[in-house]
Amino acid sequence: MTKRANFLIFIVDQMHASWLGCTGHKVVRTPHIDSIAAGGTVFKDFHVALPVCMPNRASLMTGRMPSVHGVRYNGLPLPRRAKTFVDVLAKAGYDTALIGKSHLQPFTDKAPLSREDSVERIVPEAWEPESEAYRQEEPAAYAGAEDTPFDDPYYGFQHVKMVTGHGDRCGGHYAQWFRRTHPDWPALHDPANELPHDYTCPQAYRTPVPETSYPTAWIGDRAVEYLAGRGDDPFCAMVSFPDPHHPFNPPGKYWDMYDPEDFSIDLPYEAHHNPPWPLEHAQRQWEKGEAPPIPQIAFRAGDRQVKEAMALTAGMISMIDDQIGRVLQALESNGQYENTVIVFTSDHGDYLGAFNLLLKGPMQHHSITRVPFIWSDPERRAPQRTQALASTIDISASVLDRAGLSPHWGMQGQSFLASLRSDAPHREALFIEHNDAGPRMGLTRPARVRTLRTHDWRLSLYANETWGELYDLRADPDETRNLWDDPSASAIKGELALKLAQQLSQQMDESPRSNRLA
Repeated sequence: MTKRANFLIFIVDQMHASWLGCTGHKVVRTPHIDSIAAGGTVFKDFHVALPVCMPNRASLMTGRMPSVHGVRYNGLPLPRRAKTFVDVLAKAGYDTALIGKSHLQPFTDKAPLSREDSVERIVPEAWEPESEAYRQEEPAAYAGAEDTPFDDPYYGFQHVKMVTGHGDRCGGHYAQWFRRTHPDWPALHDPANELPHDYTCPQAYRTPVPETSYPTAWIGDRAVEYLAGRGDDPFCAMVSFPDPHHPFNPPGKYWDMYDPEDFSIDLPYEAHHNPPWPLEHAQRQWEKGEAPPIPQIAFRAGDRQVKEAMALTAGMISMIDDQIGRVLQALESNGQYENTVIVFTSDHGDYLGAFNLLLKGPMQHHSITRVPFIWSDPERRAPQRTQALASTIDISASVLDRAGLSPHWGMQGQSFLASLRSDAPHREALFIEHNDAGPRMGLTRPARVRTLRTHDWRLSLYANETWGELYDLRADPDETRNLWDDPSASAIKGELALKLAQQLSQQMDESPRSNRLA
């Protein structure tokens, strides 16, 4: 009987597809991730289902779009009754582990940015709110000194080592370990003890937390421990790093590993010929010297600030790469490398200098929707590039296909294994969503954006707005000339709008199936 393949899935937070050596970045060094690509397939046109953490992570796990699985924006938990591809693997006998960031439930106890109304209602919601059981990632769950036990399986994961939040003060099991092992932890987390630096980029912070105690290193340690304990049973391990998400705070040697002047702004604000409203708003806000109300909102930055953010992001990426190297070495040391499918991806991108923007927002530029995706399979450890158009929702179906298992009913993802073997086309078009819980970047209402992306075009429809976005990706791959109001593009705009409507017509939950005629 053929031994079943293992799966080792690396996921990072907020990285565009181009920020790896193997995808052509001229400055950042990622030799260990590049080694995965050297024995696998690199997707050149891989996009998220929605470019925000919680919705897209839920799409990865379920193989369903946010409008179907229900995690429409950050702050909404994925219902525990939602089935994931990890559930399927676990039921088929796989040992399953999550090490690092999950973010399938809210990991803060803060109120949302805004409410759409303040009307008191006898019955407040169309659905009964999720119960207290959906607070396993919130800070209160980790107030104790010892590792908080999990109510498992946690979305299919039988073993969980949780990291919540971002930066040097992450929560979860990591925070409990940090408090136990660092008696001076309050001082290490006190902003007054920030190490000196001359960076002016917002959210640039030089942490006093040592490299070996930073969340990225802790995740690497736990992943190495997990792999060292593997026997002959097949496993699926998701190793999930909360970096290179802002704040920009790589520790130790990674802080000044890169010089900001080594980076260039290839797509300045002035490169856009007719900026859409969110980009115009960010420019006006910057000209007035105004900052967004919360650190999670995208903003326009000066050239030097953007270069600093790039350099610090590169430092965080290199630290992740070093830890991935350790994990890959552990995989080889226990003899499992030759039977393990290795995957690398990100949950979404970051504008990171596109039109001088930082972070992410409602404008669906490829800098936030296109992410790295590498699939290295022991069936064929050879370098390959594919032009196949694929989505985060396809990961779950592909893993199950490779494991010889059928997906659960209602999964919208499609296996791309055929494209790995022959560079065959996968999708003609991708559907991408975006929702906000509150208005941001100059919009007067929470954004509801629906995007259709093909190899040649990007069409983005903003609900209740008279404007939208249309780009010819063949002539304008950087998306700098919006053809929405261009009469010469009216025919293709209509054609793409029809295709978008067809995609929208498919966004219905097919589960559960009816079990009676009527």
